[in-house]
Amino acid sequence: MTPPDSAHVAVIGGGICGLAAAHRLVRRGTRVTLLEGSDQLGGLGTFFAHGDQWAERFYHCIMPSDASLLALLGELGLRDAVRWRETTMGMVVDGRRHPFNSPLDLLRFSPLRLHDRVRFGVVSLLLRRLGQGRDLDNLRTEDWLRGLYGDVVWERLFAPMFGSKFGPSFGDVPALYLWQRLGRERNVATRGYPDGGYKTIIDALRASIEGAGGVVRTSAPVRRLHSTGGRSVLTLTGGEVLDADHVISTVPLPLLRRIADDALAARLPVTDLPYQGVVTGVFFLRRPVTEHYWTPVLHSGTEFDGVVAMSALAGPRDGRHLVYVMHYTDRDSQLYLDDDTAIAARWSAQLRGLYPELGADDIEQVRVFKAPFVEPVYPLGYLAARPPVTVDGTGLLLATTAHVYPDVTSWNSSVALANDVVAALADQPAVTEPAR
Repeated sequence: MTPPDSAHVAVIGGGICGLAAAHRLVRRGTRVTLLEGSDQLGGLGTFFAHGDQWAERFYHCIMPSDASLLALLGELGLRDAVRWRETTMGMVVDGRRHPFNSPLDLLRFSPLRLHDRVRFGVVSLLLRRLGQGRDLDNLRTEDWLRGLYGDVVWERLFAPMFGSKFGPSFGDVPALYLWQRLGRERNVATRGYPDGGYKTIIDALRASIEGAGGVVRTSAPVRRLHSTGGRSVLTLTGGEVLDADHVISTVPLPLLRRIADDALAARLPVTDLPYQGVVTGVFFLRRPVTEHYWTPVLHSGTEFDGVVAMSALAGPRDGRHLVYVMHYTDRDSQLYLDDDTAIAARWSAQLRGLYPELGADDIEQVRVFKAPFVEPVYPLGYLAARPPVTVDGTGLLLATTAHVYPDVTSWNSSVALANDVVAALADQPAVTEPAR
């Protein structure tokens, strides 16, 4: 049954999943306290000021198939604020730029031999159908794609693309993840971006939560968490203690283990996924470098693996063209630990190497941002190993990226997960402390 009005739910984490869960709960009449450890809400949707506008630290877009996110925007009165545009894809291989959208583009794609181009086109058209009815969760991505496309396409294109996303275990990722991603993204695709940026969504969610009586706190990291069936206790920095009937945690499981007390830690799922972090460079340019929204960069001597021209989707900002470059990497890697200023200098030179028409004076500003837990590296057979959202014998529910598989990690899948977890909380029977 739905938690009574007197029930108190604490939500740990102020990213989109935590905000969506808190929004959903207050609409049901539940008392909610949302706790965000940093000074800003949004998680990977956090932002920074540029002039009198705001820009996201990490790039995002909305797809027409993002039903859960679009439904949430409708509740917030923001669905009509999404501006849709047709976007295209480029490809940089060996330092040379190529369009990569139409059959004619593929026929002219010189990094592959003609017969490999033809094979690539035919297989790509059939790939979604070829995956139907197969146990892709237990099939390695490398085995599937190498077998379909051949060794050359795998080694020239897919290996560096998947390696940049998942690190050294890229070939072992279940083929189901790729198959699911292909259902959401295409080379030529309609993509959306909200007027005012993602900050408008975050601000609207906070207003919704607080307007219904919920409490939203930033700079409020949870240092210790105890949870049994009848009571949860959260200890914050400085020793402040909060009591709650239930807790929804959206932080990655490795971080949750650090704050759980011994009794709770023993009940947490044994699944511990490795995570890829990301280093992102945000460039404000006085001129555009490409008309393509998304451009993978392969075999080209750059530390970053892709270029996202956000201005191709959202338009220029104050006359400046916003470009993101990124590299997914382990949070203990040398690049992740490197100085931001040094990264900005190297990546500026590398971007100008790819786009020689870009002069040094055309780069107005570069900002570097890092996030440690972005992309889980899923093992084979993860559907069966995926942990439940409830933790037996406790008042804790989990809403993490470890739970969205096989869906692609995105704002849409996070909102869908938040909806599922709130529904699970509503259906959860009351649990009392065991007799002693």
